[in-house]
Amino acid sequence: MSRPLILVLGDQLSHDLPSLREAPPEAVIALCEVAEEGRYVPHHPQKIALILAAMRHFAADLRGRGLRVHYSALDDPDNAQTLLDEAERLARLYECDEIRAVRPGEWRLWQAMGERAHAALPWRLMEDDRFYATPEDFAAWEKGRKSPRLEYFYREMRRRTGLLMEGDEPAGGRWNYDHDNREPLPERLEVPAPPRHRRDDVTREVMTLVEEHFGDHFGDLAGFHWPVTRRQALADLRHFLAELLPDFGRWQDAISDEAPFLFHSRLSAALNLGLLSPREACEGAEREYREGRAPLNSVEGFIRQILGWREYVRGLYWTRMPDYKRANALGANRGLPAFYWSGDTELRCLRRAIEMTRDNAYAHHIQRLMVTGNFALLCDVAPSALCDWYLAVYADACEWVELPNTLGMVLHGDGGLMGSKPYCASGKYIDRMSDHCRHCRFDPKRVVGDDACPLNSLYWRFLETHRDALSGNHRMKLIYGSLDRMSDDKRAAMRAQAEAFLAGLETEPAYGRGEHRAGYHDASRDAPSDERETC
Repeated sequence: MSRPLILVLGDQLSHDLPSLREAPPEAVIALCEVAEEGRYVPHHPQKIALILAAMRHFAADLRGRGLRVHYSALDDPDNAQTLLDEAERLARLYECDEIRAVRPGEWRLWQAMGERAHAALPWRLMEDDRFYATPEDFAAWEKGRKSPRLEYFYREMRRRTGLLMEGDEPAGGRWNYDHDNREPLPERLEVPAPPRHRRDDVTREVMTLVEEHFGDHFGDLAGFHWPVTRRQALADLRHFLAELLPDFGRWQDAISDEAPFLFHSRLSAALNLGLLSPREACEGAEREYREGRAPLNSVEGFIRQILGWREYVRGLYWTRMPDYKRANALGANRGLPAFYWSGDTELRCLRRAIEMTRDNAYAHHIQRLMVTGNFALLCDVAPSALCDWYLAVYADACEWVELPNTLGMVLHGDGGLMGSKPYCASGKYIDRMSDHCRHCRFDPKRVVGDDACPLNSLYWRFLETHRDALSGNHRMKLIYGSLDRMSDDKRAAMRAQAEAFLAGLETEPAYGRGEHRAGYHDASRDAPSDERETC
């Protein structure tokens, strides 16, 4: 009689997991806390606490259903502290004849599991069918296409699922309402407060554990507000649909100096852990439109983030790894600015984005794309350095979604596979879409001088530096035309301004060229019509 050990990972907390659906009565279900997974990058304490608390609650739920569960706690004395070794230890302990695992969220684990598939204690790997599309589906869609753009994949997914469709046509006659979703914030705007979930004994115990083992990591546990059970995640979904979705669209790209969440859902962490399914989120949003409670531009924008971006980046990740992780089309090699770990910078937009990240393990997609990401792009920060930072500091950062968004979308490191042009911007963009600049000592209207916003000269330096790679892009012609009409003296002054700023920018050592922050993982050593990042 077969007795498998079914390994359930921290981002697979769903009873709909294929391995659980097919589990025989004799199966032993294992959930394992191991130090290795908390330290290969210095994950934010809130991220670690979220995953461990959710795992412990899910294990209790499984036991409540009468299933045989082994839970390896981080401080168990026999814990092997590496995921695969601990799973194999438990399989031997319970005299199991195989280990079953569903595709994880990172290539490194998938590869390591695959290498043990034919061992004396074999690993049986299963596809994760909780997504709308499998990697094989994505590969089939992409076959024969010159350029696998999101917009065409998104339309195919709309047709396949019927979401926001009227027969063969998109609801409202348009596929994409992104043009309607770019309003800057008004001077006064009331934003509904997010739900605050009760911390039960399990969650409090986990937070104490995390403080003890990972308290030296960047981030503060005090503001922990994440859902750690399915019930809490459903409460967050209901709150978003009723209170935030109607206004989500118009202010989707806006940035506030004070309000970290605005009308964003903050559902991505629950989705990535398995506490929510993408189908119930998308179908719930569509229902709000069909029943007249939310406008089409908001609903379409939200569904595009999940049905479009989330599925699209996962397809790119799994069809292009492991080579994708080493891509660096623009040859960027600067180390990560040191203030990304402290927030100690005079640039108000960056200071507030980093402070909000420290406090909440969260920043919304425009803060990631157009603030911390844009600055790193303009400074030629190495993709591996920024990718490790994003993977570490955000509660919703799983590598399959973080890597393509950061390397491809933010840094244009894949040479335009994801985005048809770099998402670079000067200080004028931040001034238009946020209220940061009124609190900043730098002037977004000035390009040179002591009070000039550094983003302005960095922007033009970036364009000059990468002219050979970018000037042939038809979406960049107007920008390069503006650059070429400037006088030689003006261009020289801007270059000097930018180079002086970069010379004084304290960074961690450039990746691949020196020592690294203790305990940090060097990823470089590992073998919309308007595109937008999903966060």
